[in-house]
Amino acid sequence: MGIVTLAFSLTLFFINLLVLTALLYLAGLIVVGKKRALFSDAFIVSLLGTALSTLFLMFIPNPLVSLFLFIFVWLLLIKRFYETGWLGAIVVTILTVMAFLGVTIILALVFGLLEAILKLVFFSSVLFL
Repeated sequence: MGIVTLAFSLTLFFINLLVLTALLYLAGLIVVGKKRALFSDAFIVSLLGTALSTLFLMFIPNPLVSLFLFIFVWLLLIKRFYETGWLGAIVVTILTVMAFLGVTIILALVFGLLEAILKLVFFSSVLFL
């Protein structure tokens, strides 16, 4: 693995961690309220959930089993840290996933547009030289 690939992977991990933490915190505020949804708890849930789910996907050969463990661990972490029941954890998870997908789609569109504009600008400037 090259140094650029490692740097890119770490950067992507930390950006995803920060975005997921913010979205988990906002979803927690909506579902369980300000007293039980702390930003620090959202960070811990994001960090542990991401690390454990990555380990599951790496070391469990059956993708279906790792997916069920992945979902169960996330729900368990949210239930534990937000001091809510299973239904509350499911609602927080659904809100977070929907918001994360929305942010991902918007970022993909923005970066895709930016790439198209940059290609157009650089390609047209090379043509006129």
